[in-house]
Amino acid sequence: MPPLRCANAPAPASLFVQLSMRRTASSTILADILLPLRARAHHSVARRIATVSTTTLVSKTPWRARQSLSSSQFNMRLFTTTAPSKATHTLFNPQNDDDGNKMVLEITERAAKRLSEIMTKDSNPYLALRIQVESGGCHGFQYLMKLVTLPEQLPELPLAEEAAEKSEIREDDTIFSYYPDDSPAPSSPDLTLPKIILDGPSLELLKGSKVDFTMELIGSQFKIVDNPLATSSCGCGTSFDIKI
Repeated sequence: MPPLRCANAPAPASLFVQLSMRRTASSTILADILLPLRARAHHSVARRIATVSTTTLVSKTPWRARQSLSSSQFNMRLFTTTAPSKATHTLFNPQNDDDGNKMVLEITERAAKRLSEIMTKDSNPYLALRIQVESGGCHGFQYLMKLVTLPEQLPELPLAEEAAEKSEIREDDTIFSYYPDDSPAPSSPDLTLPKIILDGPSLELLKGSKVDFTMELIGSQFKIVDNPLATSSCGCGTSFDIKI
């Protein structure tokens, strides 16, 4: 016996559109149609929990504060995120720009990991990556990087002329080290952490950038990325233009 059909039954697509346009209980209707019986029960419970949670949060917000907030502002208050932890710290000679803002070159986790591997492989915990910017290259400026060995103790500023000639650390150098905020902070400057060192003019051109370690077809290398002052760069990432 063939199944019975309603002669004037609306098409499924038409019914779906009509139900989705209803403002009241639309989510309940759609859930009852589209979800199997067990999933419907979970959907109903989750909806009640969400309603109770939102009501609790609203009730804890002072009435006058709710009045002064728009709906979008209030929703932003209900759903907030925590700020990412900072991992790059100034180890030596912090410097500010002309506007008084702290100049930092961020070390990514991959770069820190690679530096740690090199330090371990060479049995030299005082290795640091020196980054320098010089004029040249196909875009006006180029990055130069090399590994250097720092002294076991940081010098005191200002540097004596004789000490400056013998030390890898110069008068205008700044050293950044990497350790996440959620790890114990060293009680004293720790030169055995992954670290980079830059002179003052180079830091001026690279402030706000990141030093990363990339693995590409052309090879693996430390690389400067996200330079806010760079307007263009070459394909290999070693040369760049700056905003004038």
